[in-house]
Amino acid sequence: MIGRLPGGARWWGLGVLCASLLMVVMDMTILNVALPDMTADLRPGSTEVLWIVDVYSLVLAGLLVTASALGDRWGHKYVLVAGFVVFGAASAAVLVAESAGAVIAVRALLGVGGAMIMPATLSMIRHLFPDGRERAFALGIWGAMAGVGAALGPILGGLMVELFDWHAAFLVNVPAMVLAAIAAVLLLPRGRSSSPAPWDVPALVLSVVGMVALVFAIKDLAKHGVEPAGVVSAVVAAVGLTLFVRRCLGRDRPILELRLLARRQVAAGVLTALATMIALSAVLLVGAQWLQAVEGHGPLMAGVALLPAAVGGIVFAPLAPSIAERVGARVVLATGLAAPGLGFLALALAGDPTYPVFAFTLVMIGVGTGALAFGSAVIMAGTPTDRAGSAAAIEETSYEIGTTLGVAVLGSLAAVIYRDALPVGDLGGLPADGVAAARESIGGAQAVASGLDPAAAADLLARAQTALSDALSGMGVAGAIVLLLSAGAVFLLTPRRVDLSEVDGH
Repeated sequence: MIGRLPGGARWWGLGVLCASLLMVVMDMTILNVALPDMTADLRPGSTEVLWIVDVYSLVLAGLLVTASALGDRWGHKYVLVAGFVVFGAASAAVLVAESAGAVIAVRALLGVGGAMIMPATLSMIRHLFPDGRERAFALGIWGAMAGVGAALGPILGGLMVELFDWHAAFLVNVPAMVLAAIAAVLLLPRGRSSSPAPWDVPALVLSVVGMVALVFAIKDLAKHGVEPAGVVSAVVAAVGLTLFVRRCLGRDRPILELRLLARRQVAAGVLTALATMIALSAVLLVGAQWLQAVEGHGPLMAGVALLPAAVGGIVFAPLAPSIAERVGARVVLATGLAAPGLGFLALALAGDPTYPVFAFTLVMIGVGTGALAFGSAVIMAGTPTDRAGSAAAIEETSYEIGTTLGVAVLGSLAAVIYRDALPVGDLGGLPADGVAAARESIGGAQAVASGLDPAAAADLLARAQTALSDALSGMGVAGAIVLLLSAGAVFLLTPRRVDLSEVDGH
């Protein structure tokens, strides 16, 4: 029995799960640093660049339900180890990726591996730690790794790119995945559900089609507005996911137990994860650009400047369960969302943000990642052990949707503010294509400035830097509203009493 494993074995097993999460999260942010060198080397078209960036999340989101169902049936340990193998092999394959299409294929395979790893880590923690208090502390450590990975990704990526080239940013995964696979085989239990749901191929197909279409629709509509591709994808997503939900709710033993969301504490934990990932992804996207373009940091130092986000998570995540015993789970969850809301509000009120203000925001975002980890404990406390795979899939899906919404909605809002702060009338000395490029992004403005005389270049860069600071500040307003409203909703949704020591067997 898993519950009889020696305590040391359980905690060593947790170390394997945390390390695997760390590498997967790092890989999500490493690409931001490696992409400029990669595009300079491979010279992909604009559509190919979009696919290099987006295919990972599309594949990962589409396969989460399938991977969790496989784990329930065959054992989450086996799915996890298979995920390590796929992730490591895909990372090694970058050595022979000499075209944009090959890199897209590598990123798709990384998405397959990530989909197998991410929900399995959560499910295995539920199996490893049947005691609720131990599980809450373990999930706190696990959640802190998400914040650490998000912050370390740009640092490690920047270091690898500066020392070697963009291939090295991927290859760093290979030895880590080999070690993780060996440790998982030796330390982890099988983690299989004692009564897995019957195999339902139509439901799995609907989940893949619906989730891929949803993520694609959000990204496409945010980038291109109301155009046929995005609209068609949105319709496909609505139809596919509606049919999937109806199929799951109409079965006694569905492939994904969506009825878990009827439990208030599960719904509160999922909303916490969604809102936290919206905030984290938006800050990493816009903040990394601001640190390099306005503060003047290189890729490596920009990564270092993001470390306060990890600090907040490392401090708050392990403490959250003990704090909840004193003030209640609802207060901890709501505070964990209100803190990054206040961080965003500080950006908004700053007008012209400085690094100390931005660092404060990052620390508050880190507190939010601690709430995300505690939200996982709340979700798992309200979930029967046999349905741990479904709970993990639901929570991981909220991570992916939250990340996509953060980039698509708050990131797009920042882009709109940036363009509005660079009106065409102020760029009259530039050719039409130069105006369009400068208003598209800070990178475009820098490229245009490189071809101007020093005085005109300095003027354009100063305007673009001011516009990007305005964008960061304006995003702070929207982020504060989203997070503070979410904090209120989570407070009302979470039951007054949530006992993390309970083990729900029903």
